[in-house]
Amino acid sequence: MSDIIQLLPDHVANQIAAGEVVQRPASIVKELLENAIDAEATKIELIIRDAGKNLIQVVDNGKGMSETDARMAFERHATSKIRATEDIFKIATKGFRGEALASIAAVSQVELRTKQPEATIGTNIYIEGGVFQFQDPVQTADGSNFLIKNLFYNVPARRKFLKNNNVEFRHVIDEFQRVALAHENLEFSLFHDDDAVFRLRKGSQMQRIVDIFGRKLQPQLVPIKEDIIWCKLHGFVAKPEGAKKTRGEQFLFVNGRYFKSAYFNKAVQEAFEGLLLPGYVPTFFLFLELDPEKIDVNIHPQKTEVKFEDEHLIFALLRSTIKRSLGIYNVSPSLDFERDPELDDMMQKTFPSKSNGGGNTVIKMPEIIVDRDYNPFLEEREVTHTEIQNLTEMYHQNISTAEPSKINLFEDEDFDEDLMRLPNGYWLFNKGDKTLMLDLGRMHRLWVSENTKPSKRGVTNSHSLLFSLEYHMNEIEKAKYNSIKKYLPELGFEMSVAHESVLRIDAVPEGLKETQVMKFLENLFEILEYKSEEEFLHYYQNQWNKMQSKSRFDFIYKKDAEQLIRDFTALGFPEFLPDGKRCFFEVPFNDFKNKF
Repeated sequence: MSDIIQLLPDHVANQIAAGEVVQRPASIVKELLENAIDAEATKIELIIRDAGKNLIQVVDNGKGMSETDARMAFERHATSKIRATEDIFKIATKGFRGEALASIAAVSQVELRTKQPEATIGTNIYIEGGVFQFQDPVQTADGSNFLIKNLFYNVPARRKFLKNNNVEFRHVIDEFQRVALAHENLEFSLFHDDDAVFRLRKGSQMQRIVDIFGRKLQPQLVPIKEDIIWCKLHGFVAKPEGAKKTRGEQFLFVNGRYFKSAYFNKAVQEAFEGLLLPGYVPTFFLFLELDPEKIDVNIHPQKTEVKFEDEHLIFALLRSTIKRSLGIYNVSPSLDFERDPELDDMMQKTFPSKSNGGGNTVIKMPEIIVDRDYNPFLEEREVTHTEIQNLTEMYHQNISTAEPSKINLFEDEDFDEDLMRLPNGYWLFNKGDKTLMLDLGRMHRLWVSENTKPSKRGVTNSHSLLFSLEYHMNEIEKAKYNSIKKYLPELGFEMSVAHESVLRIDAVPEGLKETQVMKFLENLFEILEYKSEEEFLHYYQNQWNKMQSKSRFDFIYKKDAEQLIRDFTALGFPEFLPDGKRCFFEVPFNDFKNKF
């Protein structure tokens, strides 16, 4: 039998390796931005076309590469970051594997123009599908200019699995944000289809966060800082009112590298215990600085997983530091371990006691005097007939003049004994020979959705606001608004961009209260996080239904509950919502018999 095992050609091996490193355009953005930072650049520009499918260009003013280095950079396992095995355990750079450029070149058309500051001329190199094409001298600026064109042009199966441009560009923004947040001392720019999305200046961490996420986040930020021998922690957490239902603005960094950790997210969540509504997650931007030998980033090619030598100690550090900061800024109660002793001296001088020679009146704590010999059973007396008669007359007089309760939960109507409200907002309903526990809030939401379907709704009427409202958008929200503004007039909104980042609202749909507008817009931008324009109307309708539907605690009058049950019965009494949540379930009374 002939031998069947053979070495794969280099271009095939590179395409296989690219499956781990290059998953979508955002993966390339991450690698190229990190390479620019490792090249000691102070100004980095990212230029995107068609969400990165047709062009990803990164221009930096770093130290550039020589002719030989430019050619070697695209070979597998070629790197300038490490030299020996020991270097893996003390990595201080963003990249180190030497796989990224080779993988990128294997699935795209790559052009590189680079020049070192001391060189008189640079070099231009072109690689297509992992195959070297040419290398020529070229006149170019100091630094490097990478152009990645036609991603996955030679792997159609991979290209067709890319999402639409809105979704892919959102992933690009995610990677751009993560790199920019960790390096506030560098200038970053992002252009998409010739439109400037971000122009980030050098500054403090607070300025960088505000430049990315908008000014409305600034008043909510609480600074976090702790410096111990083996670890430094700094950053910001948002107050409870800045919490959201979706995970998006939760950022953890170690030594300037973004990473994900469900374990450390739990530490932050525990620090907010008792301050957040169920289902909400806090917003935070936290930066750890550790000895590189105490962490291991060589876990996965994406480098977003990090192992820590003392993760339990870091967990406790995060939880305690955040909890203390929330207490200091009066977000939550906290013991003040840093009380100024001079404050006590000042109070003593202001209110001196006689023992200190002061002439002011002695301020004493009020005393509670208790008669310990008092026994109420020692004083017995007879209640006279006259007193009983007076009490009886007063009782009948109060009964005859008392008004009935305005909230009568058990009025005698059609359902009579078949319907009863429970203290937790649920209702018990006897339907035939079954007893059901009803969630009237979910039932009402389903009824609203069935009566506001697009086919029944048509163009939504709007009502003008007496005073226009202003919503301050960040750059991400501006991009989302531009993608959906063509739908807004038929939905009942009248909006316009008054200033560069201010959205002016002049009219809203009927049924939307003025106090609900801002929250509704925030939720609207949240549901657009990773949704396409085609999906927008569907998700908008769900959001509108939630806003119009009542909670189960809103049903306190029995007549309202009975009317909803009639309407729900006309729908066929469905058990589940479209998202799979139950509207009711049968109470297992037979199982209760065993309890007795």
